[in-house]
Amino acid sequence: MAMLEEVRQELTGHIIPFWLKLKDEEYGGYYGLLDFDLKLDTKAEKGCILNNRIIWFFSAAYVLLKDPELLSAARHAYDFLRKYCLDREYGGVYWSMSYDGKPLDTTKHTYNQAFCIYALSAYYEASGDKEALEEAYKLFEVIEGKCRDEGGYLEAYDRKFEPASNEKLSENGVMATRTMNTLLHVFEAYTELYRVDKDPRVAERLYWILDCFADKIYNPALRRQEVFFDHEYNTLIDLYSYGHDIETSWLIDRGLEVLGEKEDNRLYGITRILAQNVKKEAFDGHSMANECERGIVNADRIWWVQAETVVGFINAYQKDTEQVGFLEGARAEWEFIREHVVDSRPGSEWYNAVTAAGQPDPLKRPIVEPWKCPYHNGRMCIEVLRRGVE
Repeated sequence: MAMLEEVRQELTGHIIPFWLKLKDEEYGGYYGLLDFDLKLDTKAEKGCILNNRIIWFFSAAYVLLKDPELLSAARHAYDFLRKYCLDREYGGVYWSMSYDGKPLDTTKHTYNQAFCIYALSAYYEASGDKEALEEAYKLFEVIEGKCRDEGGYLEAYDRKFEPASNEKLSENGVMATRTMNTLLHVFEAYTELYRVDKDPRVAERLYWILDCFADKIYNPALRRQEVFFDHEYNTLIDLYSYGHDIETSWLIDRGLEVLGEKEDNRLYGITRILAQNVKKEAFDGHSMANECERGIVNADRIWWVQAETVVGFINAYQKDTEQVGFLEGARAEWEFIREHVVDSRPGSEWYNAVTAAGQPDPLKRPIVEPWKCPYHNGRMCIEVLRRGVE
């Protein structure tokens, strides 16, 4: 069976049915925790990032497949967002809710605001509901008015948008004032908002972010992005995030395409280098390692990194079809995912992580939790089908 048909089956026969079964019919939204042993906690917190990614997933799947059940599933998550997750007093979206919709963590993180825009843009495209688009622009104004300074986007705030610590998106022993990850997902969100509505204000910010990636985030000497920064964009740690570099390579290309930019744009050259270098440094011919910190490689095969590798490699191949190694790499990565990352246990979806040899996650990380969602793997399936590459 060709990769294209296998991926379609994974999307329609596995990922979609799994998430449909997590719908909380009593309190709204979707359940927030399924542990490694497949025990569902119906009283677990409901992360707003998880809920927003579910909105995006079912909306995008509906646009592709035109199954009304998918639009209904997106609407179920959208209703939870509209009713509970948006702060009607101070603006923005909370970090998480209790199982029954009460504010649990009222942090206002720029990253989270961006994912809500991403979700609302997709839902607007799927449903035509102009209220969703209006909410997206309210969050655009929140980010632009409250979540950045003259140098760029900042990270975390309390409920009233007073600065707060950034432990949620700081890792590896540093506390970052700015992060590549937040910038990338603001760009991703604005790309989708601009794609569905073509507002020139959004285009202006997309171009600013592209310049920031080229001038501040990309390290031409090391042919990679830096990850964590202080206020002046000084890097805080020697860290090569393989998954973020391959994800960035195609998300920036998508943004350039939506903006109507041609191949002579300098960012196309940078994204080509990002894909080439990460393939050389971190891909073993079958799967992608996680990251390299201070010269030490973390060889875990993280679910989202594997999914982004498939899309990034296909994107690189489509930019230059003579680069057949990228197509071969995408096929090999998909085979690794199919054989080792997809969890064949009834009632499960994908493992959170596996070893480099493909053994199930020894840390037994949850199958569903606030960060583990149908965004990366569902998007991989949608992109493979949309691009039509065998």
